[in-house]
Parts: sequence; structure tokens; C-alpha cells
Amino acid sequence: MKKLRITQIRSAINRPARQKRTLVALGLTKLNRPKEVEATPQLLGMIDKVKHLLKVEEI
Repeated sequence: MKKLRITQIRSAINRPARQKRTLVALGLTKLNRPKEVEATPQLLGMIDKVKHLLKVEEI
């Protein structure tokens, strides 16, 4: 599996609760803090739901 580095670059303020919970499930708690994850189908789906708040890089 390939690895991805995801970074939250936009705030979750004024976003639906579902998007906020998705960010927490991805392990993102604060802005500009990267998290390295495996690119599983489940995580790719979660990333797709909040892609407007994230920066995604392939490692």
C-alpha cells in the first residue's frame, strides 16, 4: 500500500458535523499538522469527503 501525508489547511468552523467527525476520524486535530496514513479504500473515501479542507501528498 502506498502512504499519504494529509494536512488540514482549512478550518472546520462552520462546517457540517459530519465533516468535523471525518477530520477527527482521520486523526487531524489542528491546522498544518501532517499525518501519515496508509491509502486504504476506506481512508481514500474519507479524504474525498473533506478534500476541500486538506492537502494530500503521496509519499
